Amino acid sequence: MAANRGQEQVSLDTLNAQQLSAVKKQLDEEVESLSGSYSQLAAAQGKFKECLRIVQAGSASFDNSKEILVPLTNSLYVKGKLSDPDRVIVDVGTGFYVEKDTKSAGQFYEAKVKELGDNIQELELIVQNKSNSLRVVEEVLRQKVLAQGGGQPQQS
Repeated sequence: MAANRGQEQVSLDTLNAQQLSAVKKQLDEEVESLSGSYSQLAAAQGKFKECLRIVQAGSASFDNSKEILVPLTNSLYVKGKLSDPDRVIVDVGTGFYVEKDTKSAGQFYEAKVKELGDNIQELELIVQNKSNSLRVVEEVLRQKVLAQGGGQPQQS
């Protein structure tokens, strides 16, 4: 059995319990961090899917005379009216906005949903591999601790 450390491979059997505990701790932190990243990507993908759904509903669902709520922040909305329901403002990232027609906006959001989906799949594989490595390290550590405990005389 071996654990990856950069490009170098180290046999887990050659590590002592303290070193294995350090490897386990590092893998725990990596899995936790990667799981957080997974959650963030999934949330972002959900937001893009919602934007895509709204844009695909198209101008038929928009009414020039009807007031809408325009989001300024995540929790602050102001009343507004659409001047042209066939054109939308798209947040393209890092605070930049671009005016697009609804078809182009839909294509933009579809591409974002697909890109995030691909990233999520890659991240799932990485998390799965790290989790498998963590289980292997935990098993080797458990065996080492049992072997150390088994060699000592029992107290009455």
